[in-house]
Amino acid sequence: MRALLSRAPGGPETLELAEVPDPAPAAGQVAVAVRACAMNYPDVLIIEDKYQFRPERPFAPGGEIAGTVAALGEGVTGWQVGDRVIGMVGHGGLAEQVLVPAASLYRLPEGRSFAEGASLILTYATTIHALLDRGRLQAGQRLLVLGAAGGVGLAAIELGKAFGAHVVAAVSSDEKAAAATAAGADETIVYPRAPFDKDQSKALADRFKAAGGRAGFDVIYDPVGGDYAEPALRSIAWEGRYLVVGFPAGIPRLPLNLTLLKSCDVCGVFWGAFAARDPQANAAHVDRLFRLWEEGRIGPRVTETFSLERGGDAIAKMAGRGAIGKLVVEVG
Repeated sequence: MRALLSRAPGGPETLELAEVPDPAPAAGQVAVAVRACAMNYPDVLIIEDKYQFRPERPFAPGGEIAGTVAALGEGVTGWQVGDRVIGMVGHGGLAEQVLVPAASLYRLPEGRSFAEGASLILTYATTIHALLDRGRLQAGQRLLVLGAAGGVGLAAIELGKAFGAHVVAAVSSDEKAAAATAAGADETIVYPRAPFDKDQSKALADRFKAAGGRAGFDVIYDPVGGDYAEPALRSIAWEGRYLVVGFPAGIPRLPLNLTLLKSCDVCGVFWGAFAARDPQANAAHVDRLFRLWEEGRIGPRVTETFSLERGGDAIAKMAGRGAIGKLVVEVG
């Protein structure tokens, strides 16, 4: 089979398309013939050895896939060869076949494309965990979403609206603002590109404060980091929750006196660890996501597809923060 491999740390230009043996499923595993693999920011980091996990090389990046069951390992029940599935793999998705623990598979609903299926779990499960478990978001509260036109950003808009929040989407261009509005955002803010000097940071904080109203934002969803974090934090409500989701703009240093003045929480969001530690709670969230998807209240927005040969281009676009919605590599 073909796979797009990382043989040494580096950017997407270092990935190599190679022929490798088909994988054989062990007990409890399923071999999935990959049809689509969605790209996420961890794919940028993992090939540079900057992610929380460093797989043994060579490996293929790509953490969420959709395809069909190709073979079953010993003891696997509930699945048959040919079933349409969604799988979470961490890495290995940019290959024509990948091994997935049977417990990590979800059934792809009829009428949904492989590209849509590959784009659902990571972004929406991260976001529902962030908003409900860490952010304790309630109907009628105000939610600020940074980086709101990316995969997790659009998921936060949709889920925020599904849970009854007033959603303000912050983005870096008019095109991204239009995507956020189409996803249901009540208001949009187009901010300039960082880095910011002191005056620029204050000006952005003032814009966030104006959008947050007199009380401020109850929940701030931040998958961006960098120089955007402090201005956003300054707009938080009393006892608000600031959700730390990712750092494509850099790891910020927050003035902790602000947390005292607002009596607010800064909450880390690590969905993978949550899912591993509390699989029942995660399964309940995923079940809810599938219901919302069926009802049409959420839905992955696949804006561009790439061939396996061009998988590195998809990762490069993620690295350049140019993606709107989800980028998907069509494998099979």
